[in-house]
Amino acid sequence: MKTLLIDMDSVIVDLMTEWHRRYNEDYDDNLSVEDLKCWQSEKYVKEACGKKIYEYLDQPGLFLNLEPFPNAIAVLERLSRTYEILIVTSSRTYAYTEKEKWVEKHLPFIGARNLVFTHRKEMVVGDLLFDDAPHNLIAFSETGRKAVAMDYPYNRNVDVDRVGSWIEFETLIEKFEMGERT
Repeated sequence: MKTLLIDMDSVIVDLMTEWHRRYNEDYDDNLSVEDLKCWQSEKYVKEACGKKIYEYLDQPGLFLNLEPFPNAIAVLERLSRTYEILIVTSSRTYAYTEKEKWVEKHLPFIGARNLVFTHRKEMVVGDLLFDDAPHNLIAFSETGRKAVAMDYPYNRNVDVDRVGSWIEFETLIEKFEMGERT
């Protein structure tokens, strides 16, 4: 393995907590990521909200201030010493600029030069994809390359390796490397 493709939202950064906090505050609800059994978030919100749930993703400042998951930055820094790392993400409206700024601030050792915006992650050259979106995991796996899921209820029906933390991901990469060397 030489090139790792790493998703940003809900893999490096905790998008769901802030996204759901904004929705819950506006609609007096208690939605959490554990409630999402499939990718379509509109199925889990109040009827009055419906597809408007996605409009929160267009709010300025949302992506710029997201918190990284525990150990994400440290593990990425260690992995960047051995692997080429591309951050592969998709976006809406303001998120392009905000994601670039976030990467420059928190991941300067990777930098915005290695940030790829695409909805077709399977088209990006890389040996492994670490993502949460079921459609990305499936499409990437179908190319014959390794896909690893950040484990969430909405992606548990996808048959790929999965991890629940960045430390688990780092350990899995080490196991993959040992398997390739034997």
